[in-house]
Formats: sequence, C-alpha cells, structure tokens
Amino acid sequence: MAENTIVILDTNIIIELYKGNSNIRHICEKIGEHNLYISEISVAEFYFGALNKKEIPFIKKHLDKFPWIPINEEISGIFTKFMIEYSLSHKPFIGDMLIAATAIYYDVHVYTLNIKDFRFIKGIKLYS
Repeated sequence: MAENTIVILDTNIIIELYKGNSNIRHICEKIGEHNLYISEISVAEFYFGALNKKEIPFIKKHLDKFPWIPINEEISGIFTKFMIEYSLSHKPFIGDMLIAATAIYYDVHVYTLNIKDFRFIKGIKLYS
C-alpha cells in the first residue's frame, strides 16, 4: 500500500479491532495506522451498538484513535444516487452506502469483511 493512501474502515473492521482481532490488527498495521480513517456513519453505528452507558467511554476512546470523515453535501448526493440505483436490486444497508459514497467521493479504498455489501457499486475500490 502506498505510504499516504487513505483507507476507510468499514464498521465491521472497527468492531474486530475493538474485540482485539490480531489478524485485523496486523492488516491495519500493514496499511499503516496513519492511513486509516473512519466515516462519521461508522461512528454513529458504533454508538448505536453500545450495550449500556458504561460502554460509551470505551467506545469513544477506541474511535478517537482514528480521524473521522464527515458526511458532506456531495457525499449525501452520491449516497442518494446509490440508493436510487441499488435499493431494489441489492437491498443495501444505509450505513454501507454512506461509507461507499464517502470512498467514491474521496477516491479511496474501503477495508471491509463484507465484500458482498460493496462489490456491486460502480467505481468502488476495496482493499484486499
């Protein structure tokens, strides 16, 4: 991977890092921790999955390790196009489409464990 290549982590990768998955950690180290970013939607998904109030500070501490990419108007427009194009044929998750729209907008890779959730998107770059 190029030294300054941004890779957006899908929420499932962040979860695996949170759980201490050493294989995922190794791959992230290979990419370069300074190249790892997360979408604002992943932040929201992670907090939504909190089990209780005590878990919130741990989630915050973990998420603060990564720069967050906000969803802007252009990303929102790409997301809407994806939902129009793919919602009937592929039944995509809203979070995945926002992550994909962010990656397309910035022309960067997405690292995910669920390639099937993204591979049908025209122009998407998946880290492998």
